Amino acid sequence: MLKETVAALLVRQVNAEFFSSHLYLDLANWCEHKGYDGFANWYEVQALEERDHAMLFYRYLHNNDAEVTLDAIPQPNQSFAGLGEVLEAGLKHERYVTALINHLYDEAQQAKDFRTVQFLDWFVREQGEEETSATDLITKFGLYGGDPKGLYLLNTELKARAYAAPTLTLV
Repeated sequence: MLKETVAALLVRQVNAEFFSSHLYLDLANWCEHKGYDGFANWYEVQALEERDHAMLFYRYLHNNDAEVTLDAIPQPNQSFAGLGEVLEAGLKHERYVTALINHLYDEAQQAKDFRTVQFLDWFVREQGEEETSATDLITKFGLYGGDPKGLYLLNTELKARAYAAPTLTLV
C-alpha cells in the first residue's frame, strides 16, 4: 500500500509529465514555425516520451490501488528570441523534472516504500539520459549553429530521430 505522501507526489508527477509533453510540443511548434523541422521532430519525440512517462506513473498508481487526479495542463507561455533559447528552455525543464524525481525518490526512501524506490530507479536513469541529450544538443548547436551549413546538417540529423517506447515493466 502506498503511503499518502508518496501517492500524492506520484500523482503530482503524472501531471508534471503531462505538462512536460505539452511543453515539448510547444517547443516543437516554435521550431516548425521557424523552419527547423529536424529540431521540431526532436521535440515531438520528446513529447511522446514524456506522455509515456506520465502514463507509466498513472499505471503504477492504479496498480497500487491509488486514485489519480488529472489537473488541467497549463499553457507553457514562453517566447523565444532564437533556437538557442529553445534548447536552453528544454534543458532547464529537464533539470526541473530531475529535481521532482529526486524529491519523490527521497520521500519514497524515507517512507520505506521500496517498491516505489525500485520503480523510480528507472526514472532516475532516464533523467540522466534526458539531461545528457539536452546538453549534447546545446553543445552541437554551439559548435555548428553559427554556420548555416552546419545548422542545416544538424537539423537534418535530428529529423532522423525516431520514437521508441519506454522499456520499463510495471508490476
